[in-house]
Amino acid sequence: MEGKVKVLSQQVASQIAAGEVVNRPASVVKELVENAVDAGADSIKVILTDAGRTMIQVTDNGCGMEAQDARTAFERHATSKIRESDDLYTLTTFGFRGEALPSIAAVAEVQLRTRTADSDTGTEIIIKASEIEHDEPCVCPVGSTFTVRNLFYNVPARRKFLKSNQTEFGHIVNEIERVALAHPEVAIELTHQNEQVLSLPVSAVKQRIVNLFGRKINEALLPVDVETSVVKVSGFCSNLDNVKGKGTKQFFFVNGRYMRHPYFHKAVLSAYEGLVPEGDQPSYFLFLEVPADTIDVNIHPTKTEIKFQDEQVIWKIIMAAVKETVGRFEEMPTIDFNTTDMPDIPIYDPSRPVVQPKVEINTSFNPFAGGRSDCHVNRSNTDNWSKLYGDVIERKVNESPIDFRPAPQPLVQPEEQPLHPYQFADRYILVPSDEGLMIIDQHRAHIRVLYDRFMADAQAHNAPSQGLLFPEMFQLSAADAAIFSELKPRFAELGFDLSDMGRGAVAVQGVPSGMEGQDYERLITDMIADLRINPTQEQSRQLESMALAMARKAAIPSGRHLTEDEMRELVRSLKSSPMPSRTPDAKTTYVVKPVQEISKWFD
Repeated sequence: MEGKVKVLSQQVASQIAAGEVVNRPASVVKELVENAVDAGADSIKVILTDAGRTMIQVTDNGCGMEAQDARTAFERHATSKIRESDDLYTLTTFGFRGEALPSIAAVAEVQLRTRTADSDTGTEIIIKASEIEHDEPCVCPVGSTFTVRNLFYNVPARRKFLKSNQTEFGHIVNEIERVALAHPEVAIELTHQNEQVLSLPVSAVKQRIVNLFGRKINEALLPVDVETSVVKVSGFCSNLDNVKGKGTKQFFFVNGRYMRHPYFHKAVLSAYEGLVPEGDQPSYFLFLEVPADTIDVNIHPTKTEIKFQDEQVIWKIIMAAVKETVGRFEEMPTIDFNTTDMPDIPIYDPSRPVVQPKVEINTSFNPFAGGRSDCHVNRSNTDNWSKLYGDVIERKVNESPIDFRPAPQPLVQPEEQPLHPYQFADRYILVPSDEGLMIIDQHRAHIRVLYDRFMADAQAHNAPSQGLLFPEMFQLSAADAAIFSELKPRFAELGFDLSDMGRGAVAVQGVPSGMEGQDYERLITDMIADLRINPTQEQSRQLESMALAMARKAAIPSGRHLTEDEMRELVRSLKSSPMPSRTPDAKTTYVVKPVQEISKWFD
């Protein structure tokens, strides 16, 4: 009787093995670009068509391959990087398993043209579904050019589950960013659909970061540089003025290799503990150098998970290095209290024109001027200023009323009854009701109200837009720019008037009514970051995510004193919401303490 257990064919086995290494176009780009770096290239060019679905071409000026090596490179577990198992503990290259090229060749059509410096002619090989169809000498420059066409043509199930071109392109950019940051000594170009997206010349690390993420990040970076007998830590972390809730750039590298390391990530966050608002995180670009025999990179096929011999010691060194950097550069300046020759402060005379003093005001204390509600260390203190010019500030705040307009056509009509709200701790609104005492979180309640209005306006295709007198321009990273092009119709539905100026430049010409005065760059990048973290192809879900980000940004913060009329309007608007008890992300907006429960407190 014939047995049930069969040995798979070489082709099927190769396709299964390819799934561990190649799961999307970004995986192909990653493997080929890393191979180019290992080959000693100082110039790499990547050309894409349809985000890599149709064509991926990677050209380098590295050492190239002889004809025999070029053929052998497509065989399983063929590599020039190691010879025996002990070599795994002294690795200095990206690749070492010999799985990338055969895996790619198993699920695509691959052409390789390569030549070494001491050869007059090169070699051209064409492989389709692991079978060599063409192998001839050719004329080509020194280095290698890999052209991968029709990825997953023979694995339709895998091709079917690829995301949109914008999403797949975003993943490709992420992979190129990691290699580019780890090797600023290599010039890298990226072209997509005949348009150059990235052109990164050879540069220092900081300049490479700026070239990738824009000039604005330059002023946010603080240098980190600590060397011990265990590890050398260098790179940059963000100052306290440039922490964010979302969209931060966070990169760890060890010995020139990108890695994910949640444990070390917590070390960085610990260094900022107590200095930044809860929920905000810094950007960082940290490069670790350790002896090669103290780490194990052979943990996962993607080689981004790395095990360290001295993790706890390195954790403490990273935390101390970042904390020392932040403390050194964010140190408060010495205040000179010498009043000699100091002019007298004039008494405020309301009959004279008010001249605003040249004092830097932290607008985060005015939530309706687009600032943040949180107060960081080393911020401008406006207390004394407000004592001198308090009535001027009060007038200015009163000119920016809170927008409590409810969503049209509420499912639940508010009850017409007198409200007598009371604000507690500048955060909660207490409202007596028939059931007992209602306690409302003013920030969450306003998020609910604003979200309902933004969504109702967008769905009715009637989102009001406020044009800007002077358009604002800013630069998106290549990955964010790819997502932005996909989301542009959603931005328009919400009331934004944005122009794509090319190469990641965006001009803000109009914003939704109620969002005036915000930090538009941060708002838009936060909305994009939400969808990078939780990607979705459903337009309705995209709209919901973006409307929630807008509501969070524009909502009144905790700590903002409200007038009785403002509290009353907020309560009425909340009661008009289709779902008043929860924010869109399912957080409680209010609780009710029954009279019976309150009575028990005094039994």
